Amino acid sequence: MTALPGETPGTGGTDTPQDAVSPPDEAGAQEPGAPEPEAEAEAASDGAAEASPVEAEAGAEGEAVDPASTEAGAAEASPAPELSEAQAELAAQRELRERIEQRKAAKAAPIDAGAGLSGTAADLLAAVRAVESGEKAGSAFFGQPAAPQAPRRPAPAAAAPPPRTPARQAAPAPQAASPEALDAVRAVLVAGGAPESLARPAVGALGEQAAELLRTAPWQLLAVPGVRPEQADGFARALLGADCGPDDGRRTAALVGWVLERAALQGHTALDAEAVRAALAERAVSDPDAAVREAVEEGVALLFQEGEDEEPEEDEAAEEGGLAPDADTPREPVRILLGLDRYALAEESLADGLARLVNACEKAADWAEAAAAAPSPSAAELIRTTAAAGLVAHSGGEAARAEPAALIAAARGLGLRAFGAAHSEDGRRRLAAATGDPDTAVTLAGLLSGAQGPGRDEDGALALDLLVVLDAPQLDVENAAVLVEALADGARLVLSGDPGVLGSAGAGRVFADVLAARTCPQVVSRTPDPGPIGELVSGIGIGELNQVDAPGKEVVIVPVRDAGEAVHRTVQLVADSVPRAFSIPADETQVITVGHGGAAGTRVLNEALKQRLNPGPGRFGGFDPGDRVVHVPTPGRAVPGVVRSADAEGLHLDCGGVPVVVPQERVESSVRHGWALSAHQAAGMRWPAAVVVLPGDAAAGLSRPWVYTAFGRGERHLSVVHGADQALPHAVAEVPAQERTTRLRPLLEALPTPDAAS
Repeated sequence: MTALPGETPGTGGTDTPQDAVSPPDEAGAQEPGAPEPEAEAEAASDGAAEASPVEAEAGAEGEAVDPASTEAGAAEASPAPELSEAQAELAAQRELRERIEQRKAAKAAPIDAGAGLSGTAADLLAAVRAVESGEKAGSAFFGQPAAPQAPRRPAPAAAAPPPRTPARQAAPAPQAASPEALDAVRAVLVAGGAPESLARPAVGALGEQAAELLRTAPWQLLAVPGVRPEQADGFARALLGADCGPDDGRRTAALVGWVLERAALQGHTALDAEAVRAALAERAVSDPDAAVREAVEEGVALLFQEGEDEEPEEDEAAEEGGLAPDADTPREPVRILLGLDRYALAEESLADGLARLVNACEKAADWAEAAAAAPSPSAAELIRTTAAAGLVAHSGGEAARAEPAALIAAARGLGLRAFGAAHSEDGRRRLAAATGDPDTAVTLAGLLSGAQGPGRDEDGALALDLLVVLDAPQLDVENAAVLVEALADGARLVLSGDPGVLGSAGAGRVFADVLAARTCPQVVSRTPDPGPIGELVSGIGIGELNQVDAPGKEVVIVPVRDAGEAVHRTVQLVADSVPRAFSIPADETQVITVGHGGAAGTRVLNEALKQRLNPGPGRFGGFDPGDRVVHVPTPGRAVPGVVRSADAEGLHLDCGGVPVVVPQERVESSVRHGWALSAHQAAGMRWPAAVVVLPGDAAAGLSRPWVYTAFGRGERHLSVVHGADQALPHAVAEVPAQERTTRLRPLLEALPTPDAAS
């Protein structure tokens, strides 16, 4: 691998970390009662599952985030004739939240999670249900088994598809809060020494009763994104004085919820109880066991256990048969998990829905002729497998995307309503090009909203027979649950993606859990990614950083000594070298770096690239017409765009050909410059050229999935601005994906799926 013509390679070396970010629980407070909204909001928007501490804490890049706008990710969109992709995601999340409340209100139908519990765990879960239903102490129900719940799939509301290309999309507006509620919350915040700007997000997080909740239980302020325990403690002391302490039940319950919410930002849908207790001990809680127990009884968290001991009947039967194990033989330890109810419901609903697809599909379809006409052996295998299964997992690299496209075309040729859903607008365009029919390709958000795809049938289900979800690793558990519940009985679902890339921005690891559970047939593509970039990325996927032959300068390594030189070389590559050598304009070259902070993070790189490529005064919130940006309409969703204009209505963007208007009050929190992105933001998209920046302070943020994802974003050219020295090969060989704690895999393994692959 050589330097580009005209480049002057420096000497390799490591750089002193410039902006090392502490793990989430260790960051210091700004002042009592003052939040740190940037860390919380950015972590949510960037999706920090396999992220480094740098990227996990920073999330979707941005400077100071307006706390008043952080509620937008969970707010209800204003009624409009058309739904944008962002509004679709919000509507899907709102629908799931409504089902959560309906199920919690059903006294006689507890969540299925209790069906598999026994002993103290079942007692605690019964106590939660008793408290939630309004009955007295949960101890009155100890020993009462949780009633099993029959799988059900509420039909989503039918929606007629609006025009496929809306004239303009407005960014979702924050949920309206009554002036009375805002005034009451402001008064409480001022009394506790907290900024008045937290009033709107507090009402968004806690509801109209936020003032009363904060007055009686000040630690509820932790529900506001960006607020840390130190700040909530200061707020509580100002309101309660000597009546509060580190072991106050209101404090410990709020801390348990905060710990689990922080874990969700890292991709976990549940957390080991021991980890929760350890986090509480770090926060000066003297009896973490009692605090966890009380939080479960109060319904703040649900308790689950994995690896249960054998049932007594099984032990007796073994003894009678002379097969009783030795008394000293250790049994598999029971693992106690804690989780938030919304993720528990999503995982259980998703598991039931996937089992329904597996068992309800007609398996006798004859697609032999279509398989014989497939363009490749792997495509033929995928077609044959899908003909005989309701759920299929398909894995492969970038070149393997042609196989789902061939499946969609074959199914359409058989008269079936077949569609493919991609993670991004870029992915949708690439899929449309592969199928040759733009109507077959949608984004997931567009499909769920009805803005793209077939719309809904008379029962409220998606009007399709086959759905292929590309970029499946980007599918989080909540969106997956909404999607599967929207599929009619008998529909086929194919989850397709590259297992080596970074995981979803939201909680869960749906694709990985489906693969690991082996509850459905799996098709592994045998189509390799072509060219030097494909060869390099394929090696990284198996832990090898190989030097590849790149006669056309498809892969170039540019060594740098420090972060300052890394920024200089990056600007030179984007503005001069790549356009000159490959005729790829600067607006088709994407810069990818590890974190948003640091001397060569996205903030610094975007500032330098703007000064070179589109200098201007930043007339509207720091942006000028022609600026490349990334719009974050909801946490975890990054949409590249270009600034077109600005007026009193807001900032006008062109996001992949779709006009979007971001209101002025939301620009600072949801729009960032986009010449440089993190690898999480770039996942699911590709550009003609990519420049990956690895400064010396990037070492702690590197992992095999990160390198695999970043290096695979360039189609024709990849430049690596390399100052991480041996940290890069070490990460590829020794640092695998960060594990996420989820419950989906055991739930899938426990469900009856007679046709599942062995």
